[in-house]
Amino acid sequence: MSAEILAPCGSAEVLEAALRCGCNAVYLGGERFSARGRAHNFTDEELKAAVYECHRRGVKLHLAVNTVIRDDEIDDCVKAISFAAAIGVDAIIVQDLAVYAIANELFPGLELHASTQMTVHSQSGMAAVKKLGFSRAVLSRELPLETIKDLSRMGIETEVFVHGALCMSVSGQCYMSAFIGSRSANRGLCAQACRLPASADGTESYSLSLKDVSLVPHLKELEAAGVTSFKIEGRMKRPEYVAAAVDACAKSLRGESYDLAVLESVFSRSGFTDGYYRHKLGREMFGVRSAEDAAAGAKVFPATHELYRRDEKRSNVDIRLRFVREEAMSLTLTDDNGISVTVFSDEPEEAISKPWDETFIKSRLLKFGGTLYEPKAFTCEIGEGLALSPSKLTEIRREAVSALDKKRAEHFTRSFTSNKPLHKVSPIPHSEDRTFRIKIRAISQLEGFDSENIELIGVPLRLCEQAARLVPAEKLAVIMPRFTFDESAVITQLKAVKALGIRHMLGENIGHFTVAEEHGFILHTDFTLNIANSYSLEQAAKMGAGDCVISPELTAAQISVIKRVVPFGVYAYGKLPLMIIANCPIKQQLGCERCTGHIIDRTKRAMPVRCDKKNGYAEIFNSDTLYIADKLSQFKSADFFLLDFLDENAGQINAVINDYRNALNGSGRTAAKPKNVTFGLYSRGVF
Repeated sequence: MSAEILAPCGSAEVLEAALRCGCNAVYLGGERFSARGRAHNFTDEELKAAVYECHRRGVKLHLAVNTVIRDDEIDDCVKAISFAAAIGVDAIIVQDLAVYAIANELFPGLELHASTQMTVHSQSGMAAVKKLGFSRAVLSRELPLETIKDLSRMGIETEVFVHGALCMSVSGQCYMSAFIGSRSANRGLCAQACRLPASADGTESYSLSLKDVSLVPHLKELEAAGVTSFKIEGRMKRPEYVAAAVDACAKSLRGESYDLAVLESVFSRSGFTDGYYRHKLGREMFGVRSAEDAAAGAKVFPATHELYRRDEKRSNVDIRLRFVREEAMSLTLTDDNGISVTVFSDEPEEAISKPWDETFIKSRLLKFGGTLYEPKAFTCEIGEGLALSPSKLTEIRREAVSALDKKRAEHFTRSFTSNKPLHKVSPIPHSEDRTFRIKIRAISQLEGFDSENIELIGVPLRLCEQAARLVPAEKLAVIMPRFTFDESAVITQLKAVKALGIRHMLGENIGHFTVAEEHGFILHTDFTLNIANSYSLEQAAKMGAGDCVISPELTAAQISVIKRVVPFGVYAYGKLPLMIIANCPIKQQLGCERCTGHIIDRTKRAMPVRCDKKNGYAEIFNSDTLYIADKLSQFKSADFFLLDFLDENAGQINAVINDYRNALNGSGRTAAKPKNVTFGLYSRGVF
């Protein structure tokens, strides 16, 4: 079977365009829990109608339920999933482990796809979602062909973005929009901060804005690599955009020519890039949407309408008419799948003038224009000297087509219902003892540092050997790379770390559940897993997490209602990483030799940038330091506080720890409070 062309649909109008152009799957969102919250999206009734329109064509419909949810949203999420399962959506696209847990418990046969927001980019990540029972993983957009090939051999389907916008940050790992303007990308309301002016040197530049990706010329190569689904980004886009992209993908897969210039004119940001796919990064990957780009789109829109003026033919049909005395006229249609319907009309009458013959019947009956079907074989049995009003042939054809549409929709719809309620999460008793954990990024931060009252010290993988000389190994936790293009090298390093006696691991993505289990580490998950409710915490525990850092996108009040299935902590100090990026904005603008170490946004805030060159990514940090020592009383449900140190020296680290320890003991001293501090989202929250 050829690869799937998966079209985005933000409204019923776009859905019609996508279906008429010949896609074989669509993805869309309901009114809630969709990662494109500002798209029109679909009401329940519209969603039900969309399932019918897709399934009568033999097209699959994937529903995006791919936002992070909170405890107060669990009941509504259960209702949304239950409705989707009952009307027969083909798959649910999932980010939050809670959504996975709900769907898996209530509807175990329902197909689940791991959203790109789950940051699946490695063999360990693929193994983790496969173990959970996901049938498909939507891969991170930053992957080169060779990695895509490797992951497509792992026994579950892979889905690759082949056309559309590129986020600057790895999906699921962007907190910039949330922390700047309370619009969370993980909850479908990204304000696209990366499209705003930002530069490494304070000049007018757009150093966080990438061109759109287009892998349309590479689809045959990707198909050969084993990719199941070619995903077009764009649930916020116009029908002309979706039509042009679907048409180009279909032609590329058939080996036909297509007009890339038209595709570029419909929507692009200074053209397209395939830099990640070819693993050739740099300045040529960056671009913005210009006035010229918009003007080019306006010129091609009228012509693009022609792509979806008529419906794509979806099946050949065999046609059989029976027209004999003393029987109702009958018409049978049978499609390529063997789906068959028979409808009946009036009994034939004696012909007054010219009786019906095969030539006449075919001239009236085989007009299937405007339907999904193309006539193939035609047979008829005609009694002599009989006739009816010619309009009866039109009526019976229309009735048969409608009946076949309905039967095909039923055939391609697999619905699920469940009468059992979702289980209640059972918390464990809360401990009154609250501890501190820290993360460091340079070995010098441990020289002269007092680790006596610190429970765990997170150290990057590359520094573990040096750290073990300064701190007892039992207090160390290896911080795993957040993103990697060479996992085998990471595993080799990890084995050496284990030999040092280090047994704890700070997991940064879903693949680290697999790595910790396979190599015998005690797993503690970081905030980057986006644990934001009791059910996701419970699921993380089932997967092997000993404890978790809760998402910093929650308010203190929202954190307080999370049921303590395993111990959990909060991100309590530090310049929070706002983005993880595979294409350094400073390098592309100035070059590594002129690195400024920061990106300056349009408000003149300098956001630190730090590279992990060995693993091929960089992080952009908040310009302000999150500091809650004076507000620890709001986090009584937390078992531990994570203090994350970027550039602080050992003396400053000791001072900050003393501040927090004093605050916990009730003294209230905040001698080490930095100048530019923020309470983060713990008060204002996100939309």
